[in-house]
Amino acid sequence: MGFRLTPQDTGFYDLFSQSAAHLIEGAAELTAILGAQSQDEREAIAKRMDEVETSADESTHELIRKVNSSFITPFDREDIHGLASALDDCVDHMDAAADLVALYRIDTFPKGVVKQVEILSRMAELTVEAMPKLRSMKDLSSYWIEINRLENSADKAYRRMLAELFNADSSDAITVMKHKELIDELEAAADAFETVAHKIESIAVKES
Repeated sequence: MGFRLTPQDTGFYDLFSQSAAHLIEGAAELTAILGAQSQDEREAIAKRMDEVETSADESTHELIRKVNSSFITPFDREDIHGLASALDDCVDHMDAAADLVALYRIDTFPKGVVKQVEILSRMAELTVEAMPKLRSMKDLSSYWIEINRLENSADKAYRRMLAELFNADSSDAITVMKHKELIDELEAAADAFETVAHKIESIAVKES
């Protein structure tokens, strides 16, 4: 029977998976708000998104508390803090995007927004799938490579949306500002997902 001189607390991995699960919930609510048919429905979805964001915050705090109370951690404390914070940032930006839709009463969206949210949904799925692999630090490279590819696609779509927004002759200035804030938040969410992937890549390299 093998014996670990410094046994690791595997509860951290469960907490990371729990934290990442909020990404799926957030992406689902963001998708839902794009298809909402009324302002009341948009406000209800934004409220649900706020609840997801609150739960994500609680998961982050639970991870931090566990780091602070554990003598041994599965990898560097600083890396655990960084990854927990990066996961939370993804939800924060998706929550902000949904909130803007409700607050600004946006009922039509720039061409490309649906595609951006689809990219975020796929990023969320990949991130959730990656979490259990932190236990072994194996088979993770395909995850961060694909996240990077998706983020590049999101960047291109973002620039295209900005160009179409500013080049449109028919849009009034207020609508342009509202739409720009929304697509800025979607871009920030994509960047946040890439930051999570970079954190995981850095941890995997250290632990390999």
